[in-house]
Amino acid sequence: MTGALAARPAGHLAPVTDPAADDLDLAVRLLAATPTHEGRDPVQLRHWAQAADAFGATLGPGPCRARIVERGDGLEQALLARYTSRPATVELYTDTIERAEILIDELGWRAWYPVGSVRAAALAHETAHELLHAKDTKTALKEAIGHSALRLGRFRILAHVAGAEEIAAHAYARTVCGLGRSPLLLTAALAAAVGAPRREN
Repeated sequence: MTGALAARPAGHLAPVTDPAADDLDLAVRLLAATPTHEGRDPVQLRHWAQAADAFGATLGPGPCRARIVERGDGLEQALLARYTSRPATVELYTDTIERAEILIDELGWRAWYPVGSVRAAALAHETAHELLHAKDTKTALKEAIGHSALRLGRFRILAHVAGAEEIAAHAYARTVCGLGRSPLLLTAALAAAVGAPRREN
């Protein structure tokens, strides 16, 4: 899932919640709505989204090494889960998780998101952020995306692509939890249901 449900303009929410859109289209829309990507070529965004998704889907599964804290005030803060690195902590917001489980039934999406999968996916998503916090993994994601900030002959400096880590984390959660669809679809639907503009964390 995502750390937070809030910080994109609400106008970007409606197309993202369309279940007819495939997961890659949802990832492209996430990038397109990310500051710094305004006006970028949709083909470029699709390439980055595909690379980030493939990278996240192939990250080796592992346990969350961060301290896990459960809280009950997620809906009022528009939070589902959040990873912080100092100290390494994953906060899971039980009220938002419960609301997401109800929403899955309301939307008829249970085949994609089995009972209990919201908590598991939220934890897996934040575990991916923990993995992506490591310098080697972060560099490997940049190499997979292949976006250059500067190139001098055969030397290049790889650039950060805003939103790529979020797409990789969603792909990791989808793969590790065996979900039928990306948690990105559910996160967007949840943000729309609770009236929060979406924020990727």
